[in-house]
Amino acid sequence: MNDWQNRLDAVWADEALSPDDVVTRIDELAAERPADDAVALFERAGARDSAGIEGEAEVLYRRALEIGLDDERRTRATIQLASTIRNLGKIEESLAMLQAEYEREPRGPLHDAAAAFYALALVSSGAPERAASIALQALAPHLPRYTRSVTGYAREIAGTPR
Repeated sequence: MNDWQNRLDAVWADEALSPDDVVTRIDELAAERPADDAVALFERAGARDSAGIEGEAEVLYRRALEIGLDDERRTRATIQLASTIRNLGKIEESLAMLQAEYEREPRGPLHDAAAAFYALALVSSGAPERAASIALQALAPHLPRYTRSVTGYAREIAGTPR
């Protein structure tokens, strides 16, 4: 899979390719794998998502998650699917998926990404204060100073005690 992954990474890194070209190239690479290969399905979904073909991406993300992905790809697929369905108007489902990913323990390297997309879904659902709180809590640990203050204010915005 290493050579396959390297070729896949090269397609994603090629900024000269149009979104349609990326879909075509990813599909060609996916065709080298079994039809129900979760990683290939995930990559096909991502290519379509990036190209704005969200309806097709949704189906592929769901199938990849159903089959099973390693932990990092499962997190990425969950975030990407939730973002896609938010764009398709399925905001409540998106919120539920992102909240679960955000609250998941142990928190992985994509926790802040989950927070960002959870905040976007919260804004879409009409909860901008909660969205700001989530975003600020994700940002606070990265600040060179004021981490504790920003965390406290973020909790206050959300109505959580400092």
